[in-house]
Amino acid sequence: MSPVSLWVVAFLAGAGFDPGTLKDVAGPPNEVMVLGTPHLSNWPESFEAKQLDPLLDRLAGWKPQAIAVESLSGLQCDALRRFPSRYADTVKDYCWDAAPARQATGLDVLAATAHVDRLLANWPANPTAGDRRHLAALFLASADQGSALVQWLRLPPSERHAGDGLDATLVARLEMLRGRHNEEFLIAAPLAARLGLERLAQIDDHSADRAYRNAEEEKAAGEALMKAWDNPATNRRKAADATLSKGIGLGEGVLTLYRNYNAPDQARIIYDSDFGAALNEPSPQRYGRNYAGYWETRNLRMAANIRDILGAVPGQRMLVIVGASHKFYLQAYLNMMHDVRLVDTRVALR
Repeated sequence: MSPVSLWVVAFLAGAGFDPGTLKDVAGPPNEVMVLGTPHLSNWPESFEAKQLDPLLDRLAGWKPQAIAVESLSGLQCDALRRFPSRYADTVKDYCWDAAPARQATGLDVLAATAHVDRLLANWPANPTAGDRRHLAALFLASADQGSALVQWLRLPPSERHAGDGLDATLVARLEMLRGRHNEEFLIAAPLAARLGLERLAQIDDHSADRAYRNAEEEKAAGEALMKAWDNPATNRRKAADATLSKGIGLGEGVLTLYRNYNAPDQARIIYDSDFGAALNEPSPQRYGRNYAGYWETRNLRMAANIRDILGAVPGQRMLVIVGASHKFYLQAYLNMMHDVRLVDTRVALR
């Protein structure tokens, strides 16, 4: 080892700096609970939202003051749209086109986002139904559908109608979202409305996405990853999911599934079946390492988005709802933050 390398090793060993151990703060700390979830879009059509009630009851009992979701902000989607050579597929898959809301309100994503911020900074203690309809329209124009649904659900059913910026098209959109099989719309938004929150926090990030250079490269990468994912750990995950999915409509079946998805032993199972397998796939192009690099970068940026929100109003209790594969990465990264205290999901799901 060179003298410079020896110096670096000695320096790092002697520094002993671990930000995750330095948690002394003035006032109440930020508490964060990360709930790993399956993507409800994959659940059968026969599934009914009321089957989630036991989960919502327990999460409400923890009384989060903010709820973050795996959704891209309108601001990031606006930026991604400006670079179609890299992000065209990302925009197609993850960014709702807010054109109907822009037409109804006359505001683009940037203007609507700024308007939302100004409005909430002076939000009345007892907003009228018209206030909520107007805010729902602004949220839609800012491409924040989850927060728009929160406002819609906070309205009495008799007040869920067009007006104050909502036209018939936007009303139909909100009514569609109420029943859409998606954890943002069936878990996060109803929970926020029940708790009296005004919005959700969009914390996903896809700026690390990269387009393949051509169809041949995309095909080769896909084949390499599929081969890596064909392993015993993946087979165990699939078998467990099949068993858990059969019980979601029975008794505490939904709670059983969420307790399993959030159990500590899932962290290594997920790694072995997915990212660990990808890191060791043997293609000369290192497709698996490309994929793992994207995954770690995405999670780091999601963690940064969460930390940014917590920094604005210290002392929050935040629930983060993300796909189960994100959960343990986010917990590891967030635990490095001085002003974050992780809360075990078993506290809420027992």
